[in-house]
Amino acid sequence: MFDINKLKFDERGLIPAIVIDAETDKVLTLAYMNKESLEISIKKNLTCFWSRSRQELWLKGETSGNYQHIVKIVTDCDRDTLAVYVKKDGPACHKGTDSCFNEAVYENDQLGVFSYDGLMKMIEMRKTNKKEGSYTTYLFEKGVDKMLKKIGEESTEVIIAAKSDDKKETVYEIADLAYHVMVLMIEKGISLEDIHDELAARHVIDHKVKQEKMT
Repeated sequence: MFDINKLKFDERGLIPAIVIDAETDKVLTLAYMNKESLEISIKKNLTCFWSRSRQELWLKGETSGNYQHIVKIVTDCDRDTLAVYVKKDGPACHKGTDSCFNEAVYENDQLGVFSYDGLMKMIEMRKTNKKEGSYTTYLFEKGVDKMLKKIGEESTEVIIAAKSDDKKETVYEIADLAYHVMVLMIEKGISLEDIHDELAARHVIDHKVKQEKMT
């Protein structure tokens, strides 16, 4: 067990704690701990912080029910910052969002960094702020029937490409299928986290193997 006395708390007796989703590696929030709150966190396996505004301890989720179950706590090379990996019961932010970090201050579009979250936000933007000539906007304007038709078509294309043993074409068609499914998800109010949670709860591979053995 690491000796927490080796950590470097600041002059106020605090150390910043970066809370990270253990399943997605998404940064959830930045809070502060003192020695007592850290000890409580370790003892309860639940995040406990020191509120600088209220000047008191607060156990995350005690009021809201959005507890954060600690998977591990690591410190940086200088031992003056903590990374707390958690499995959460609900939104991390007091505003009800998944993470406290949602508002972009700056984005370098030239780097072309891709993420599923970014693609979902772009698709959602095409629904709320319609853009002339946008294929995504076109799908939203045509509605669910058009989306379902495209998903059916793209599923067939995936099957054909895979049957032809063409990896490049199969990847291309799967990407097309994934995009159209994501459009449908936005239309139906389904998030990536909803799908993640469903798969995590099902243990899909294990269950599928059991089903195949039973048939």
